[in-house]
Amino acid sequence: MSSEAVFIQVGALAEGFAPHSHTLAQQDLAGTTLAFHFAEGATVQCSFNDDQTLLWGDQRVDYRATSIRQGILFIDFLDPQRPNGSITLVCDRQQGNFTAVYGQLPDESQARLDAFSRVEQGLPLTAVNAEFRFGRLDNSDAALPQFTDELIGMRNLYTYSPTERYEHVYLNNNFYAWQCLDGVEKGLADVDRCHYVKVAEKLYLFVWREKIIPTLGVVMIDLQEMRTDGKILGYQGSDFSSLSNFAVGAHAQILNTTHYPKA
Repeated sequence: MSSEAVFIQVGALAEGFAPHSHTLAQQDLAGTTLAFHFAEGATVQCSFNDDQTLLWGDQRVDYRATSIRQGILFIDFLDPQRPNGSITLVCDRQQGNFTAVYGQLPDESQARLDAFSRVEQGLPLTAVNAEFRFGRLDNSDAALPQFTDELIGMRNLYTYSPTERYEHVYLNNNFYAWQCLDGVEKGLADVDRCHYVKVAEKLYLFVWREKIIPTLGVVMIDLQEMRTDGKILGYQGSDFSSLSNFAVGAHAQILNTTHYPKA
């Protein structure tokens, strides 16, 4: 007999992903300043002090920045104004536009509300929130990024490290299926809420929100270079006292693509 796979906290997941992970190198943006002009009218100045800290408006925070493709920046930090939140910025410096993802984990009382009660109350199955805001960089007049359905139907394999492999199936505009083939979550599988934004040709921002363990994933998928880079946000443990916001990156492979007949 084999034991049934069990869900683990995000902190334990980070420990499993850490050794020899396929993440990208940190970009040193010291001395760089970007003006984020949001489509709804707000503007935020972002100044990079060094390779570890930036000023988001007047708030100093630690950040991680990578570049999966020339001219594309992935910038991530914990939200200085909201507990249990993060801000992820995907900047296309060549086109002059950006996507901002404001993520928010539920507090303990929200996280412990069972699925049946959430359905009864008309709530989404996941208590993890993600707000998407689009805009332009500096003085650009570029078109804004858009949500896309170009990933739908793909079945992809992602190798995050020598020990961690996952399969994704992009089902529709709202949901994707995942399973862990090898690693600390081996044998686990689920269907979760997701979102897709097209950043450039064959380059996508993929965001998922899990419903069992409070988890937010924000990942760039480059199907030109066949690799990914991003982050996963969750709680370090089951006591909800500290966060785990860790980097992830993978080598990608398209296993197959389903083309659905038109109704």
